Amino acid sequence: MPATNTARRYGSVARSLHWATAILILSAIGLGLYAQDLPYDTSEALAAKAQVFSWHKTIGIAAFFIALIRILWALSQPRPAPVHPDRKLETLAAEGVHWMLYGSMLLMPLSGWIHHAAVEGFAPILWPFGQDLPFVPKSELIAKISGILHVVFSKLLIAAVLLHVVGALKHAVWDRDGTLSRMLTGREAGRPAAHPKSPAFAVLAVFALVVGGVLMLSGREVPQAAEAPSAETPANAAATDAGNWQVESGALNFTVKQMGADVQGNLPDWTAEIAFDEAATNGKHGHVRVQIDTTTLTLGSVTDQAKGAEFFDVAGHKTAVFEADILPAASGYQANGTLTLRGETQPVSLPFALTIEGDTARMQGAVTLDRRAFGMGASYGDESSVGFPVVVTVDLTARRK
Repeated sequence: MPATNTARRYGSVARSLHWATAILILSAIGLGLYAQDLPYDTSEALAAKAQVFSWHKTIGIAAFFIALIRILWALSQPRPAPVHPDRKLETLAAEGVHWMLYGSMLLMPLSGWIHHAAVEGFAPILWPFGQDLPFVPKSELIAKISGILHVVFSKLLIAAVLLHVVGALKHAVWDRDGTLSRMLTGREAGRPAAHPKSPAFAVLAVFALVVGGVLMLSGREVPQAAEAPSAETPANAAATDAGNWQVESGALNFTVKQMGADVQGNLPDWTAEIAFDEAATNGKHGHVRVQIDTTTLTLGSVTDQAKGAEFFDVAGHKTAVFEADILPAASGYQANGTLTLRGETQPVSLPFALTIEGDTARMQGAVTLDRRAFGMGASYGDESSVGFPVVVTVDLTARRK
């Protein structure tokens, strides 16, 4: 069977790509609809929901690339002519549906991919190439816009698929012509004729209106939304009257693996009392006490779950406290003390590097904690859904009082 198209039939490459795209798109749609309705009231249910969403995303990305290859191949080949070019309205409708299919097959998975890259957490793509996209920052606004577009394009794609199937059945059952056989077996049908161009421009206008409408509506909501604290410069990091250093800026972040992929969280609201001297007294350089408002934590798309009773339990434990002596270490310093989190107090040693220039100090440190030590995720008995280690990083700049 010839690989290339002619004016009257589809080649084997076009037909293979057509059916591969159909299987992937229908699978992604089915998994997405199924996952959307799954409960997440228990840890097992949440893990199952995340797993199905991961399959949905992975298959969706595969569908995007296969659809892209299919469209590029179609553009390089002769397009088989309409079987009934004399039926002008039917031909226009069929062309419009085809262009709607082409556009939606690309835009639906692409918008979902952008949404995935713009948020942290929940259901990673099951591949080794990372979870981010170039030029797509972590952004609530981008996630919102792309999420809405993903839903709209999915509706357009479902409608186009249904119309496409209805049209194919009409040709096979009612007209009994060779339209469906051209894609099934490569049979020749129709006679050479020009394809109308107006349906392509009409569909392009529809996509432009959809994107423009979503951007306009989202833009109107931006001024009303509160500015989210950035991970690099927490909104309320400050020192109290105690201590001899005033925190000017800083970030308190943490990273945990969710289904094998790193998810970064942020604790933006905290205060620090820092007493520090370059010269040690009785083996100590000073003392630090950090009070953290856990109710303000963010963890991407799983923020609500992280705040729940299974993990941080912010309703019952609104504050975490780290208190430690500052001691010299082989390379830099370490803060040896305790962390009280979720009602549990555990010993913690935080190594950190410190650079002091005049009255300005820059501190950077990291420590790995085990979530189980604080009673977090007790029903997640293994690391298939949520990892045990949690890497906490601290980066702050302080000025001497």
